[in-house]
Amino acid sequence: MNIHEHATFWRDPLLDDLELLHATYVTHTFSPHMHEGFVVGIVDKGAETFTYRRSSFTAPAGSIVLINPAEMHTGSAATVQGWTYRCLYPVPTLLQRAASELADRPRDIPFFSDAIVFDPDLSTQLSILHDTFATSSSALERESRLLWTFAQLIHRHADSYPPQSIRSFTKEDGAVTRVRVYIEEHYAENISLEQLAQLANLSQFHLLRVFRNTVGLPPHAYLTYVRIKHAKQLLVRQRSLTDVALSVGFADQSHFTKHFKRIVGVPPGVYAHQAL
Repeated sequence: MNIHEHATFWRDPLLDDLELLHATYVTHTFSPHMHEGFVVGIVDKGAETFTYRRSSFTAPAGSIVLINPAEMHTGSAATVQGWTYRCLYPVPTLLQRAASELADRPRDIPFFSDAIVFDPDLSTQLSILHDTFATSSSALERESRLLWTFAQLIHRHADSYPPQSIRSFTKEDGAVTRVRVYIEEHYAENISLEQLAQLANLSQFHLLRVFRNTVGLPPHAYLTYVRIKHAKQLLVRQRSLTDVALSVGFADQSHFTKHFKRIVGVPPGVYAHQAL
């Protein structure tokens, strides 16, 4: 039986531009990337394999995938049949609000230690929530279900804060911070490794090693991530694909489209149309 890939991506502007994805992938592979917000995924069929926090995971049907903000991860099919899943990408403040409402007092942004959890009842609730955003025109229903379901997710599976390794701030930490800031401010430019190494006051090889160890991505992949992040903002404003590609630093629309799909999961034209 031939399984066809398809993906639908949309946003809810009333709830902090919550992004949602419903997709079936067979051959599609996500590049190493990260998100500003959380990833909450429900695997409906098949299985997904991914790397995250320097480990490899396989999420079968019925499992829930939880990725914390700004954490590098990948994604691909674990079998030749691919996988079907639904994803929600809430910004950190949205889950912080749910945690605070649950505790009836201000709380920090929650942290999920487990990348995969098995909770059939919560999986059903998350699937209903995802369907609600696809079918309901009632803002009250969408917001109510979201707050209630995320509160259950946090209550059952979140830690109050991420585990912290105790170590002093090093010269390399400062170098990586300077490089990240430079990339985020100059993402549209043709940045060279030599430039970044001089900025960091490290050798080129040393910079590659410490940047990857700290961020989870090499500098060129982090630059691509930053470019795609800004491209999404421009696409929502209905800018042309060519204009967006050149504005964020890609050489042409073809390269832009390839990188966009490998990070977001849909081509930029589809994202621009469905995200409105």
